[in-house]
Amino acid sequence: MKIAVTYDNGQVWQHFGKTEQFKLYTVEDGKVVSSEVVGTGGEGHGALAGFLAEHKADAVICGGVGSPMVGLLESFGIKAYPGVTGSADEAVERLLAGTLSVNADAVHEGCHHHHEG
Repeated sequence: MKIAVTYDNGQVWQHFGKTEQFKLYTVEDGKVVSSEVVGTGGEGHGALAGFLAEHKADAVICGGVGSPMVGLLESFGIKAYPGVTGSADEAVERLLAGTLSVNADAVHEGCHHHHEG
């Protein structure tokens, strides 16, 4: 299993569409066996779902995310865990322990704005 976390300086990054790095955790037998931080290369919004699929992510832990993105992630077979804050490493450990709290309010109805740059 591979878990991706929106990542910034050890913390869960709070704006999925502006994620510049993911920390990818490889899990075997319920334990993290390796992890790496990968840059997104400036990809944004919809391209990030493809980026995660290319990296064979099964799940993504994130902060705020649009509902269309959640649907897109699910179409790639990636389960989203939105509304998570704090340490990325601790969030993964909580997910594996079955104690990760998610916040459905962190899923927005859609992204009606565009980012330049």
